[in-house]
Amino acid sequence: MSSSFSIRFLAPPFPSTSRPKSCLSAATPAVAPTDAAVSRLEPRVEERNGYWVLKEEHRGGINPQEKVKLEKEPMALFMEGGIDELAKVSIEELDSSKLTKDDVDVRLKWLGLFHRRKHQYGRFMMRLKLPNGVTTSAQTRYLASVIRKYGKDGCADVTTRQNWQIRGVVLPDVPEILKGLAEVGLTSLQSGMDNVRNPVGNPLAGIDPDEIVDTRPYTNLLSHFITANSRGNPTVSNLPRKWNVCVVGSHDLFEHPHINDLAYMPANKDGRFGFNLLVGGFFSPKRCAEAIPLDAWVSAEDVIPVCKAILEMYRDLGTRGNRQKTRMMWLIDELGIEVFRSEVEKRMPLGQQLERASQEDLVQKQWERRDYFGANPQKQEGLSYVGIHIPVGRIQADEMDELARLADEYGTGELRLTVEQNIIIPNVENSKLSALLNEPLLKEKFSPEPSLLMKTLVACTGSQFCGQAIIETKARALKVTEEVERLVAVTRPVRMHWTGCPNTCGQVQVADIGFMGCMARDENGKPGEGVDIFLGGRIGSDSHLAEVYKKAVPCKDLVPIVADILVKHFGAVQRNREEGDD
Repeated sequence: MSSSFSIRFLAPPFPSTSRPKSCLSAATPAVAPTDAAVSRLEPRVEERNGYWVLKEEHRGGINPQEKVKLEKEPMALFMEGGIDELAKVSIEELDSSKLTKDDVDVRLKWLGLFHRRKHQYGRFMMRLKLPNGVTTSAQTRYLASVIRKYGKDGCADVTTRQNWQIRGVVLPDVPEILKGLAEVGLTSLQSGMDNVRNPVGNPLAGIDPDEIVDTRPYTNLLSHFITANSRGNPTVSNLPRKWNVCVVGSHDLFEHPHINDLAYMPANKDGRFGFNLLVGGFFSPKRCAEAIPLDAWVSAEDVIPVCKAILEMYRDLGTRGNRQKTRMMWLIDELGIEVFRSEVEKRMPLGQQLERASQEDLVQKQWERRDYFGANPQKQEGLSYVGIHIPVGRIQADEMDELARLADEYGTGELRLTVEQNIIIPNVENSKLSALLNEPLLKEKFSPEPSLLMKTLVACTGSQFCGQAIIETKARALKVTEEVERLVAVTRPVRMHWTGCPNTCGQVQVADIGFMGCMARDENGKPGEGVDIFLGGRIGSDSHLAEVYKKAVPCKDLVPIVADILVKHFGAVQRNREEGDD
């Protein structure tokens, strides 16, 4: 169960100095590097008083966020108790000084706290760390208790990284909330800004009859390493930009490896189990790129050492100027994949060389992606998991409490979050399935059998809470989908994703149909909320990023356009014609 699982992996096994080296990679011709090339590969950061900071000679032309980090170490707010002092001061007083205003708007993100200055002044969204999306009933109840006290301002979201985000938090409550999180085995540490995001894994890990490997040990180890067992890890908290990681455990690629900075792809080599590595996948307003092969394989025991090496290399060498050009793929482009690889290798333990990629990839390329909704048999005899639909990931305190009750009464007190913003209840005895499926919450709100268009619908926070969003997303995504379903019938799921702005938290580029918020003019030239429509994103082994199909479409005009796209590109049938044919 999840509780014993967490205890088992509390301390990440750092590389032993006595371990034998891995097999050597093929020799490459020696080329004398230029002085400029040698200089470029010198680390741009150094350790000072336990934190990593940018060297003096590399501080020219840095972006504003880097200057904020130099003025005051963000991790000190947690590691040196700075949050306790901030929590005693009113938000208005904090705003009166640039230093403390930057604490509120920037540095607190290292604690997973995001000020909603534009729409909820004085209130914060808090992002948790939830490796592999595994959460317990006790954790869920605690989060419900936090948001309940904030009334209409409090709610929670299931995110596209298998994570919880809670809303409505006020700063004076944060020290007590952090203590409560620790008591139930949660942390919000290092979940925002220039840190490693929640490690994603197979939502069916350990229960899937067809899984390749149980990803939970690896995602747990990654999370514990990244946060130093929730104590704070400044070694990897001053990255040039955010950084995503996933461990793939199923043929379905539920983990979306191609959009992560580092993806572990299961592969055997010479009779040993391990992972091939993909690197560099990311989305941003100016550029989106799929991850590419590093031409490297690591054994299962080297999952942490290679992650550490890649993060330290990115920390050391990444550029810190234009924020739109600081994600890791830009560094890969600049150095070239072989130099990038050699710099990773330099940072492996004892000069250990990276083995070249294995040809024994364990992911079946032609696998048809499965559906996890409803009741499905587990690998454990007599047990099933039940996938339920959380409409666009939004959930209230009472609903969280009820989900916790269902997990306790019908399962083993565990819930699994998915990157499509849904939830799975595992370990349900088959004899209890009927009673669970007839529970009012599943009948009235969180259906185990959502419609084909609803089951894969994803939406970011949108302008209701997020100051960067251009349009409202969650309610609109539901409304447009409901209206489209009245016009056309589809024969298979069509993944529709909504994002409120070009930051693309809603990941429109991997959707069959994506909607990115923008301003648009209607037929009378009047400006209003609109979307750029994307088409053709694919996930799985034949992944492909979507491309723009139509720009600046007013939201009020969307329903017939989406219905037409479904008919022309996805085999949908107009309902009036369908009824006439009957």
